[in-house]
Amino acid sequence: MIISYVEIVKAYPIYSAMVQFAILGTFGDIISKWMQQGKVFIPYKAYIVILKMIEWAILAITIKYAFIGYTGFVNQLIEYGFLPKLGLFGNAFAISVFMNLQFGLFLVIFHRYLDNIIAKQNNWDNIDKGMLSLIWFWIPAHTITFMLDKPYQIGLAAIWSVVLGVILGYYNKTIKS
Repeated sequence: MIISYVEIVKAYPIYSAMVQFAILGTFGDIISKWMQQGKVFIPYKAYIVILKMIEWAILAITIKYAFIGYTGFVNQLIEYGFLPKLGLFGNAFAISVFMNLQFGLFLVIFHRYLDNIIAKQNNWDNIDKGMLSLIWFWIPAHTITFMLDKPYQIGLAAIWSVVLGVILGYYNKTIKS
């Protein structure tokens, strides 16, 4: 018997989010390092990769809850007349804007905090660039994400973390060159 992706995501929403982000978020981190350093290798020791996977799994829990919570938030704003009925794109855009400009700020800081624990450092350099990514990357990306059926949203969000890793890796390589 073959179980489909959608069945797994519906049956285990938190665990499936954790696995997807642990794999794809960590892969995004690795790709970013590869691009910055210009060669393919494992940029982290095995225990660091495991810690990064745990970090991404923890982040996934908060992201999954935010996806559910901000969808409900926007739906309630519409129900109570604080927002008009927006259609598929407008609704997805509203969820993305509210989530990224409120929860997203926390997530950027929390993600950096966990990165600092793993790296045993206190690096808050360029945290503003992480926050700006909420506007130029995450709001458009999550607008697309929230236009999908619910079972596919977390999976696409995890894929977006790889895409952002590629973008940041390229950008950081270009800056250093």
